[in-house]
Order: sequence, then structure tokens, then C-alpha cells
Amino acid sequence: MPEKILIVDDDVDSLKLIGLMLQRNGYEVIAAHAGNQAITKAMNELPDLIILDVMMPDMNGYDVCRRLRANATTQDIPIIMFTAKTLIDDKVAGFEAGADDYLTKPTHPAELASRVRAILQRSSSKKQSGSSKGATIGVLGVKGGIGATTVTLNLGASLIQMKASPVVADFRLGIGSLGATLGLGQSNGMSKLLSRPANEITSDAINKEIATHQSGLRVLSCSTKPREGLVVPTPDTAIAIIKELRNIGKPTIFDLGSGFNPLVSHIYPEMDRLIILVDPATVTLNMARDLLQELAKGNRDKIHLVVVNRAQINLQPPWHEVEHLLEHEIRAIISPSPELAYQAMESGVPMVSFQPNAIVSSQLNKLAEDVYKILEAK
Repeated sequence: MPEKILIVDDDVDSLKLIGLMLQRNGYEVIAAHAGNQAITKAMNELPDLIILDVMMPDMNGYDVCRRLRANATTQDIPIIMFTAKTLIDDKVAGFEAGADDYLTKPTHPAELASRVRAILQRSSSKKQSGSSKGATIGVLGVKGGIGATTVTLNLGASLIQMKASPVVADFRLGIGSLGATLGLGQSNGMSKLLSRPANEITSDAINKEIATHQSGLRVLSCSTKPREGLVVPTPDTAIAIIKELRNIGKPTIFDLGSGFNPLVSHIYPEMDRLIILVDPATVTLNMARDLLQELAKGNRDKIHLVVVNRAQINLQPPWHEVEHLLEHEIRAIISPSPELAYQAMESGVPMVSFQPNAIVSSQLNKLAEDVYKILEAK
């Protein structure tokens, strides 16, 4: 897959010229013409490199660079500052803002290609020699019954098909169904771990409690035994489990159930991305608005909004009205598929594996591709 480069410039001619030069060298190119748009695209697309103009109408390139470096999702993306200015002070300002390199306009195509290639090679080497810790993805329904468990399992299964090595984990004591849905019986490894003090949580302890599905998907599940619901885990233990799972899952996807409860309030800041599931019913949308306002106090940028249609009707209200109401971009819409979901569960196989050509499987695979970008960025 070719490296993806985001070009940011308010000059349309410059965008076209630079984009053409890069495409001729085999790179995938995306473009933004303003600072705020660049930040949004960087977070959503996770490019391999950003070429950033300094002079823009809404926000200068230095401020854009600082904001990208301050965000956990985009902080490691290499940035080349690109401007007509040639003064040393301007270059110093660019490096102080966090730029990796600096080019002046106009530039020769060979120089641009050489600089881009060098930056990408350094970035690739850094990823290979740096931290091997995996990303953490939380899946949270605005209310019960929207499908947090289904989405968690299918994201994991999709990532297996992409040659990743995910773990799916369940924080729903007494009502956890990850293991049962995959035919693993009353697997309760997570329940056992949550009953232990934080200082006893190690990678070895977690690996002993992980069950493996026939597909290769690793599962750390609670069971459906009612008495497990009486266990009150400490936040320290839950956070210790999440931190150790960063060494095990590439990534780890957490079924957080539904709603904002005491446990979720402590662990959601540990997630690199939060997938929030909402259906288009008016009551649920109002609940979603309140929940998103609460979650945004931590880090609004990591929230990934997904609409799940549970009935065979068109999305009502229209998606753009939902985005306006919730003040968040909809990243995916999942179609209703009750019969497929039932058949897949009875077979102990995720939907994306049971019927890979189904529309809902394509939608879940696309969502998994977005998640995989986070994994590649870690």
C-alpha cells in the first residue's frame, strides 16, 4: 500500500503541482486548503507525512504544527514545512513548532522527492525500532442493545484478516458475552483479573486468562454468571489490565458495554480511540448528546461516532442532521442485519467471517480499516 501524504496549502495551484509531483513518485495524496481542515484530516486519515504551508488565512502553519504535535493521535506524524520564506528565523520557528524538515518555494521535483523519501524512511525506521505497544480501542454504546459486543467482535475478526494480532476484552462483569458469542463457553478470564489487586496484574497473568478462538482471535472475557456482577473492581486494577494489554494486543479492543458508569469514567481516558455507538432514534440521540459532552472533557479528538441502524428503515433524521445535533462527524453507518447476526452467533463465528460479502460485513471491515490506521501509527 503506497504511503499517504497530506498536503496543506491555501494556494490551489500549489496543491495541484505538489500533488502531481508526489503522485508521479507513487504516493497517495490527500489535500487540505486551511489549517483547521488540515488538523481534522490528519486525525481522520493518519497520513504517513504532512507537507504544511506556513501562510494560510485561518491559522498559520506553525500553529497547525503545534496542535498536531500536542495531539496523541497525530504527534508522531512527520511534518515538512513548505513556504516561500527563506529567512533563517522562519526556519528556526518551524523547527521549534515541531517540524521535521523545511523546504522553500519553488522547489525542484527531485529535491522534493528526495526530502520526502528520506523523511519517510526515518519515520519507518523509528516505528520499527520504537515502542511495540499496541493501541487501545474502546467500544461504548449510548444505551444497551445497540451492539457494542457485536462491533467489538467483528472489529477483532476484521483485524485478524488484515494480519494484525488483536485481543478483544470485556469489562462487563456478570453480563459479558464475548466468549459465549464465539462458542468459548463461560470464559471469565477478565473477571478473575478484575478480582485481583493492581500489583498482581502482569502480562503473564493476563496471558494465562486469554482464550483463543478457532480463527486465532484472542479473547479476554467476563462470563454471564450473575454473581460476577457483584464484584466491584478497583479503577487501579482495571487500568493496570489496560496498560499490560498494550504489550499483548495489537491492538486491544474493549467492549465497554453501555452508558457512563463509574468504571467507564475511570478507564475511558486510557483509550486511544473511543468508538461511540448510537442509533438514530430521537431518545437515543438526546442521550448521545449528553454522553458526548461528558466524554469530550477528556479528549474530543479521539471520539469516533458510529450510527447503528437496528431497523429496516432509512436513517432518520438524515445523517447531516445527526452530525449537527451531536457536533461530531459520523465515521460509519452500520446496516441492520438481525438474521445474519443470529446465524453467526449460533455458529460461534463473527459476521465478517461467516458471510464476508454481506453489506454489513463491508461496513464493519471499513470501520476496522480506520482502526488499523491507529495501530499503524502506534
